[in-house]
Amino acid sequence: MINLAWWAFVLILVGVLLVGGLVGFILSRGWFKRYLEKNPPVNERMIREMMRQMGRTPSEKQVRQILASMNQYK
Repeated sequence: MINLAWWAFVLILVGVLLVGGLVGFILSRGWFKRYLEKNPPVNERMIREMMRQMGRTPSEKQVRQILASMNQYK
């Protein structure tokens, strides 16, 4: 078995933790970016466009009500 000084062990441990944290951050950031590209958050413009496609002219009050009801279940 390799005999290391305690300070060498601590340095290796800190290095491994830093590298692992950095790799985890980069991977989770990439995953989150891909997720947001596939599933963008719904905004007022999207709600207005959906209602126009259904043949309705949305009022500001209706758009706000839909946004409020969607935010209620987040």
